[in-house]
Amino acid sequence: MAVEVLSTADGREKTALSRRHAAAWLAARDRGEPLPLGEAAPPPRPARPALPELLSPRDMPRRGPGTLAGRLALIHAVAHIELNAVDLHWDVIARFTDTRMPLGFYDDWVRAADDESRHFNLMCDCLEAMGSHYGALPAHAGMWRAAEDTAGDLLARLAVVPMVLEARGLDVTPGMIAIFEKTGETQVTEALSVIYAEEVSHVAYGSKWFNFLCGRADSDPKDTFHALVRRYFPSPLKPPFNEEKRADAGLPPDFYWPLSDQTPRSTGS
Repeated sequence: MAVEVLSTADGREKTALSRRHAAAWLAARDRGEPLPLGEAAPPPRPARPALPELLSPRDMPRRGPGTLAGRLALIHAVAHIELNAVDLHWDVIARFTDTRMPLGFYDDWVRAADDESRHFNLMCDCLEAMGSHYGALPAHAGMWRAAEDTAGDLLARLAVVPMVLEARGLDVTPGMIAIFEKTGETQVTEALSVIYAEEVSHVAYGSKWFNFLCGRADSDPKDTFHALVRRYFPSPLKPPFNEEKRADAGLPPDFYWPLSDQTPRSTGS
């Protein structure tokens, strides 16, 4: 099921298949008859449509949100992130079957993949309502690099994808919501608000299973997290951090502030 999603190129088709498979898995779990895990070899990279054109970060056009073109570019970028997230969550299910995990691990990532599928479609709906579509603009080519870099290490995948990259979404999404509130683009504001509310759980899944694996190996989660992020994500983490939402997701400040190039903001005495 996971490999079928990863091997489907069209975004709408990929997310429709993702949602069908998620519903089948969760319905079987509700009946107390879980589907067998099995094994399948995920592709090194997920299938992608011919468009959008994928560019290196330095070649991406710079557009400010003060124009319609800039806001469309922002929505398009979020859609691209969400489509990659669909694949990232199905990939973590398929790629690490050699690591014995409870069924709850698969429940969580199936639910996350289902959420991301809805999120991609919400962003596509916004683009289409504004006269555009996914693929109309170039997109960031580096989104899959974290998956490739951590393909052989489940702990590293959990540290870098949900606990760094998705946690970053908690930091920046409120600012995006404010942009579209200011312009009165209600459909986008509502869609981003849904994404913001639901992304907390995806970061929490990463934190939960990262801590589970550290406990099983009798290793310190904080030290392990720092070592893995420094190895696989060499750039410093960028404040400001959404400390409230990160805490809701099980990420305390002493996990991420030491990986920043700034000192923590004083909270007073």
